[in-house]
Amino acid sequence: MLHIDGSFGEGGGQILRTALALSSILQKPIHIFNIRKGRKRPGLMPQHLMCVRALKEITDAETKGDSKGSTELYFSPQRIRPGSYSFDIGTAGSATLLLQALLPPLLFSDSPSIVEITGGTHVPFSPPFDYFKEVLVQLLKRLGFRIRADIESYGFYPVGGGRVTVEINPADSFKHIELTERGALMSIEGISAVGGLPLSIAERQKNEAEAILSSRGFSPEIKTASVPTPGKGTYIFLKVVAENIAAGFSSLGARGKRAEAVGEEAVEELIQYINSNACLDHHLSDQILVYITLIGGQWRLSTSRITEHLRTNLWLIGRFLDVEYKIEDSVVEIKSKGVSQIHR
Repeated sequence: MLHIDGSFGEGGGQILRTALALSSILQKPIHIFNIRKGRKRPGLMPQHLMCVRALKEITDAETKGDSKGSTELYFSPQRIRPGSYSFDIGTAGSATLLLQALLPPLLFSDSPSIVEITGGTHVPFSPPFDYFKEVLVQLLKRLGFRIRADIESYGFYPVGGGRVTVEINPADSFKHIELTERGALMSIEGISAVGGLPLSIAERQKNEAEAILSSRGFSPEIKTASVPTPGKGTYIFLKVVAENIAAGFSSLGARGKRAEAVGEEAVEELIQYINSNACLDHHLSDQILVYITLIGGQWRLSTSRITEHLRTNLWLIGRFLDVEYKIEDSVVEIKSKGVSQIHR
């Protein structure tokens, strides 16, 4: 059994999600302690519990400590069972963070799956569904995976109630691709949306983003939309499309927050990314690590920012896999034996 200190490094839910995913794929029992120890509310929250319980169902795992507020978890998976699954987080907990735990095991299984998730799709401290679909999934497709992601309803904090469906097909073969050079900038596009609120708010978000980008010499194409949701909320999502990669940046509306501030926040991160000359935005460089280390081989990637999330993920992956890595400036070099032969 592998014992993991959940307070290491970034010390958040990411350790739980990555550990559960790798445990499921390798069929390696784990014991995580000090779960989210440094957080205001330590231990497992409903969103984290759903990761445990969903993978318990998918892998026929034996568990201990899977209760709200628990700071210690034992998880012993048996086997991955691809199939059709439906999970309701029951709160505005993030659907995309749940997918961070579920997607790797199902992609490295031996047959297709369909996963339907009800919860938050555009909520704080997590990637919006647009980012998952337009950035992460597109890169995974280039690596050889076959994924389709669709959204039926949008879930904002605090109501949630968003519904997404992801069709997951394991890869027939994998491709190694260059992840250090962005290439020429092709376009900046995006969406400014509201749910249950006046469309004029989306227009203001869009106008602010366009004004700032235009002043920097860019010609963005941002559309507005009113999206279906059981609650109320607003967001803007901007995508940089370059020759070799796509990057995404977003901001959420909130009570008392001016629409113009929403547009400005997303643009600030976008400009920081462009000025960095890196290939991957700092969210993507973190999220892709599990997949490329499981595929194996040698990889080099440049990122707009070396984050504590990235360092923590590399440390944790190294607890499960035979991995060597080096970080120099904004470039990460990784060598992994991988496990792509498993379930093939």
